[in-house]
Amino acid sequence: MSMNDPLGDMLTRIRNAYGRRKTKVSTPASRLRARVLDVMKAEGYIRDYSQVEFDNGKAEIEIELKYYEGQPVIREIARVSKPGRRVYVSVKSIPQVANGLGISILSTPKGVMTDHEAREQNVGGEVLCQIF
Repeated sequence: MSMNDPLGDMLTRIRNAYGRRKTKVSTPASRLRARVLDVMKAEGYIRDYSQVEFDNGKAEIEIELKYYEGQPVIREIARVSKPGRRVYVSVKSIPQVANGLGISILSTPKGVMTDHEAREQNVGGEVLCQIF
């Protein structure tokens, strides 16, 4: 079965795992997913992640979810730019999530980064997802 939106699949797996109070969740590996997870880890939304290689050449990413006082750290995680409708923004129109309490993750020419990093580096790009 082919997957049209691998990043959306990963975000849904994370959302579902939080709903079931899991501590870990796994997803097929890709470079884009790893870059998004790097940003999530740097911002403190997940504990860590590791890539696991299998004998058949396939790889998976195992994500350790983070909880604070028994509640998930991520309240909402939503895909913004989808395969059917890509959402691109200039540096002047980067959306603020929950009045600055959340983050947008953008794919820019300078790499995958948060909305505040993109404003600092004066670069726009594709809004991948929003987390708060």
